[in-house]
Amino acid sequence: MPDTAPRAARTLDELPDMADLTGRSGLEFMQDVLAGRLSGPPIGGTLGFGVTEVAKGRVTFEGVPEFAVTNPMRGVHGGWYGAILDSCMGCAVMSTLERGRIYTTLEFKVNITRAVPLGVRVRAVGQTAHAGRRTAVATGELRGVDDGRLYATASTTCLIMDAPKAK
Repeated sequence: MPDTAPRAARTLDELPDMADLTGRSGLEFMQDVLAGRLSGPPIGGTLGFGVTEVAKGRVTFEGVPEFAVTNPMRGVHGGWYGAILDSCMGCAVMSTLERGRIYTTLEFKVNITRAVPLGVRVRAVGQTAHAGRRTAVATGELRGVDDGRLYATASTTCLIMDAPKAK
């Protein structure tokens, strides 16, 4: 995971609680994750990526695929591309939401344009194209940090809903 990325939650108790979700706008929530006031998504710790930039409608993750995310042919598994791109696009949507609203991915599509070599640092940028009352659409790109090479593109549709009430 990038040195600048917030620490990912390792246990259920470390995840932000409902009050953290309902008491902040989506942008404030994502800014607090970036600043380390809230833990980052556990999947980032597992798969080696984390949040590195947050702005309204745009969130960036960086990561380095390592051996643990390879397929039997020794390439980076397609699920790794999907996970980092789904994360940046979904969080871009989250950054547009009002206090008390959350999202979930309805569907997403990934187009892998070339294989990411193991150990290469990549940047996944999610950009919200539309955030309505009930749905949102976002796009993502996965590029090499050092060379800018395009490794994959993606798109998503998210469902927007009221957050569950804090107990």
